[in-house]
Amino acid sequence: MVQVKKIFPSILAFFLGIMVCYAQGKNSSGDDYFFQYEYQKAVTAYEADLAKGTLTLAQYLNLADSYYKTNNFEKASEAYMELYKKDTLLGNHHFNKMLQSFAKTSNSERTDAFLATKSSNFEKEFLENLEFNNQLLSSNSADAEMDFQIFNLNGNSPQSDFSPAFYGSRLLFSSGRSLDKKRRYVPTGEGYLNIYEGNVQPTGQVSSPTPFTGIPTSDYHKATPFYSDRLQSIFYVLSNTQNGELSFDENGKNALAIGMQIKNGPFQLLLRDLSTSFYYPFYDEKSEKLYFSANFEEGYGGTDIYYVHTNRGQIMSAPINLGPRINSPGNEIAPYVFENSFYFSSDVFYGLGGMDIYKSNIEGSSFSIPINLGSGINSSKDDFGFIMRNDGEGLLGYFSSNRPGGKGNDDLYGFKVDQKPGLRTLTFKGKVTKKNDPSEFVEKAVIRLLDAEGNLLAETYSNDDGTYRLEIPWEKELVLESGKDRFSVFRQQYGEEELEAMEGSNHDIPISAYDDLVEEKEEQTVVKLKDFHFDRGQTQLKEEITAELDKVVDFVKDFPFVQLRIETYTDSRGGNSTNFRLTQGRSDAIKRYLTQKGVPNSAILYSIGYGEDKILNNCTNGVFCLEVLHKQNQRSLIVVLNDNVLFN
Repeated sequence: MVQVKKIFPSILAFFLGIMVCYAQGKNSSGDDYFFQYEYQKAVTAYEADLAKGTLTLAQYLNLADSYYKTNNFEKASEAYMELYKKDTLLGNHHFNKMLQSFAKTSNSERTDAFLATKSSNFEKEFLENLEFNNQLLSSNSADAEMDFQIFNLNGNSPQSDFSPAFYGSRLLFSSGRSLDKKRRYVPTGEGYLNIYEGNVQPTGQVSSPTPFTGIPTSDYHKATPFYSDRLQSIFYVLSNTQNGELSFDENGKNALAIGMQIKNGPFQLLLRDLSTSFYYPFYDEKSEKLYFSANFEEGYGGTDIYYVHTNRGQIMSAPINLGPRINSPGNEIAPYVFENSFYFSSDVFYGLGGMDIYKSNIEGSSFSIPINLGSGINSSKDDFGFIMRNDGEGLLGYFSSNRPGGKGNDDLYGFKVDQKPGLRTLTFKGKVTKKNDPSEFVEKAVIRLLDAEGNLLAETYSNDDGTYRLEIPWEKELVLESGKDRFSVFRQQYGEEELEAMEGSNHDIPISAYDDLVEEKEEQTVVKLKDFHFDRGQTQLKEEITAELDKVVDFVKDFPFVQLRIETYTDSRGGNSTNFRLTQGRSDAIKRYLTQKGVPNSAILYSIGYGEDKILNNCTNGVFCLEVLHKQNQRSLIVVLNDNVLFN
């Protein structure tokens, strides 16, 4: 069992699954009501203290939260803003609530203005998530909703029903419906949470819900189950108790633990601390990670999602935060993995409502930008606890929502669909490599995605290991560009079929380093080629020559603004005029080959034969030399004339 020592008290809504009770001894009626979750009564009491001038800043923050909890977003935003002006108490989590309040009152200008003042306080990943989801929800992709029906489950009650979990042919879920009318959970007025089960019908409806008997009995909370078929075990949260009664920490707080009940076997407590609530466990059978939500002091906002490594459910590590790509200044809960996609819920301010469901692709040890699943699954209210599995030729899924039209506070909803729900995106990822040596990576290269009209859609730079990643709302046509100073420019256009075929795969980008392709010879910058020789007295291009000239063709394609001069020389044997004609013929043959291969005539400013004018050694007229020394004077150079201004 893992003991978590340092904690940060969390006060969240009932649907988040944090069921906290406080002992007696509060200083004012406003505080009493607030910490008992009776927010409307807290508002009345705090407003009376505010009129008397006795409200402390901490209590004013409680008042702002009470406004927020009672959906009085206009007053909540004003209270949060006053606290923001005082620059006290308003951390990133409450800043998120303030922006949520602005969103609820359709005050987008205020949201943008206040966000600009705090952008330096947020992680780079969070700002990328914000920009991308804003772009996604305002794009045409947001209008292309999938054709499927969401249905309210017949087994819902007037109380809260949430957190569905597959259990073979049955569905487990949490409910606040009362089994004992004498035992009530005061903050909600409902019964203590219990786990129920129902049979899944072919239609997806769930019939005949009854209390689940596969876990130990308790008079207190049992909720948010997850069943692992491989471990034949149920993970769930439960109130901390001792000898059948609630256990409190030194501050009078009771919290939730995570337990594991092995089917027809023993029960084990996995995560427990009297001052910290753990909830929404999810066990990933592939990685053996146990995911859950908690509010630790070092988190990014309210509740964050963590995981621990396990050995068949037995915890083998301390909790590990999923980081700022997943966790935000808001609350993140209800992790779920399906076919390499990570689903969770968040009340970060840029969503469609309070809690929205997001999806992120698992990419090794990291995650892609979480994307909002869009309207339908998400609403203007709270949507959370998403699960899904294969069902025949399609998919069957469930989630919870308090959207209008339900039977109770939170209701369970089901859906059947042919493909995964959510707004479609397009991801380019891979490495930027050197074209002549793909094992060498290029760092700090720019990568851009442009639409068909040339408008910039996204831009990034390659990392130290050459890796890059860009994700945008789905486009049917786009252009990928990449480059770096003194490197070639990569540019390729893709149509819809090509983008469909590339989806999910890596896409490496080869670019050429100019300095790898040129060298200094005879006090000139020339294209780097292996030495080649014509047959004696001949101008025909042999295969070994054309193989080298093909490098020049590629060089000009990579650097289309180069200006070249072809220079050919020979040895001192033979007459001067004959040697001039021979080298001119060889230079002209080289030019013809290059232009036939696509090098523009405008790129070759000169094609010159120098005969024996520039002998490199002592093998001049009348001097006996070995053949190898004569060959040193037989050479062709492709000179880059504008090397000094090419990259200005």
